[in-house]
Amino acid sequence: MKQKIKTTDVPVILEEIRAQLAALTERVALLEAGSKIKPTSAAVVEAALKPADPPAPAKQEITEEEILAVSAALSAYLGIRVHIRQMRLLSSSAWAQRGRVAVHTRTSYTL
Repeated sequence: MKQKIKTTDVPVILEEIRAQLAALTERVALLEAGSKIKPTSAAVVEAALKPADPPAPAKQEITEEEILAVSAALSAYLGIRVHIRQMRLLSSSAWAQRGRVAVHTRTSYTL
């Protein structure tokens, strides 16, 4: 249940908040003084939080051996001879993400 705040209580609440903020500021100052790590400036923190530009994807060529391997796998699966007319490499982050999830949860997924 929410408690209604009276306008006469607002100055008292603000003073309590200011006192808590002052106490927290003193505590942070004491912790930083005792720490071996120097506090960093806001510019350094902001630069660290800024996402880096993704690298340009490298163009990958599909070798003849890879085409033969895919053709052989499809032929074995379908039971007929397969002729590959065109093949292109598509990158997908979904496979990488699923692999990371499997590693972190220590489970295996059946495709």
